[in-house]
Amino acid sequence: MSRQDYGTPSEFFAAVAGRFGAPSCDLAACPENAACSRHFSERDDSLAQDWTGLSGVLWLNPPFRTIDPWAAKCSESAGPGRTILMLTPASIGTNWFRDHVLGRALVLGLNPRLTFVGETAPYPKDLMLSVWDGYGTSGFGQWEWAPRGARRAAA
Repeated sequence: MSRQDYGTPSEFFAAVAGRFGAPSCDLAACPENAACSRHFSERDDSLAQDWTGLSGVLWLNPPFRTIDPWAAKCSESAGPGRTILMLTPASIGTNWFRDHVLGRALVLGLNPRLTFVGETAPYPKDLMLSVWDGYGTSGFGQWEWAPRGARRAAA
């Protein structure tokens, strides 16, 4: 089975904070790769936590092998005063996408591709950022999160 605990690259996380505001909680992390000082680890069982008690911008880089329960939790937990950002493969033909993201979140295809922490090459598939803003904003777009001149470092 492939590794499921890749950390989010700091350059991308900084771009996320610049566009959406600094996330206050990492919803799925291990202490070694947490993007925020407040985070839920596997031991905390994030899916069993009440995310509706959290506010601000919430970050989620879930295990890619089991996206469905995470997408469902994002959709169920969205509300005013809470923006949930989920980084996943751009798998728009999946049931989890159809059931929990399509028409419920803003979907941004990411350009350039991300190189996860500890890796030397970009992730081999397209990624997307799904944004539940609590107000029902939905649609599709592409986000060029790194200026073209900075791509050498990011890709």
